[in-house]
Amino acid sequence: MTVGRAEPLGVELLPTGHPEVDAGLARLEGLDGVPAEAHVAVYEDVHQRLADTLAALDQE
Repeated sequence: MTVGRAEPLGVELLPTGHPEVDAGLARLEGLDGVPAEAHVAVYEDVHQRLADTLAALDQE
């Protein structure tokens, strides 16, 4: 493995059937092969989206 070059992990993300969760998974899937330092902003966004989704479920 070469330093500075990101290799795809090849992790398959299966759909959950819940549109908001699947959208978050799609964002994570887009990180495959992207250098780790670029992941933080996406992780934070996905975390917030999932937290909002869970909060909305609590309101139902």
